[in-house]
Amino acid sequence: MKYDLPDELTVTSDGPIRTVTINRPDDLGAVNKNLHWALANVWRQIAADRDAAVVILTGSGRAFSAGGDLNWITSFLDDPVGRDESIREGAEIIDEMLRFPLPIIAAVNGPAVGLGCSIAVLCDMVLISEKAYLADPHVAVGLAAGDGGAAFWPLLTPILRSREYLYTGDRIPAATAVELGLATRVCAPDDLGDQAQQLAQRLAAQPREALQSTKRIVNMHLSQALAGPLQAGFAAEVVTMQSEEHRKRLLALVERARS
Repeated sequence: MKYDLPDELTVTSDGPIRTVTINRPDDLGAVNKNLHWALANVWRQIAADRDAAVVILTGSGRAFSAGGDLNWITSFLDDPVGRDESIREGAEIIDEMLRFPLPIIAAVNGPAVGLGCSIAVLCDMVLISEKAYLADPHVAVGLAAGDGGAAFWPLLTPILRSREYLYTGDRIPAATAVELGLATRVCAPDDLGDQAQQLAQRLAAQPREALQSTKRIVNMHLSQALAGPLQAGFAAEVVTMQSEEHRKRLLALVERARS
């Protein structure tokens, strides 16, 4: 099947396994406009691929995804239309991943930050390199953690621990992510790809209807629990995007990145 996607997100096939790769290695997988659109649209395309049975989601280069591309995010300061479109599309990414019928294995090869962290944790199983980490630093740049973290971390890990990392934006090392329930298991960097492939092959060999029905039932719990918090989270993110504090912190971050 031919996929209609920008170069920032690639899909490769190996029998029934589809590997989706965040393909911005020189930018640490930072999410720009094209990649954001692709993350919202790739799931329906794979669901229409009748030969696909399981998906591996990973990053190219040293990172899984470093979160929002600073140039793109900064443009929202003076572009309310683009800002609102990004919020709508962000909600679509989460909704599409929750509704996607096939199992998704995240192979977190490096840092997964912000939206990158959210899409990793939304996967059915999360294999994480011992050199990788998770982080949701929205609050540190004056934003509500609206694109998933504040809504669904408390469903996976104790609320007290969720608060610590969401409020501070601190990095969560790989072993701690497993301890908290935000990842499935830690892998040696050189073994991550092989372990993801082995797990994908095992899932692809399972009875398809039984596996997909089980995923649908499990995700019903998430979808029902997330309905209110996600809506509130995205609304709060829009409000904080317009704050002077966010503008000041974001521009300071851009300045540090350029120096």
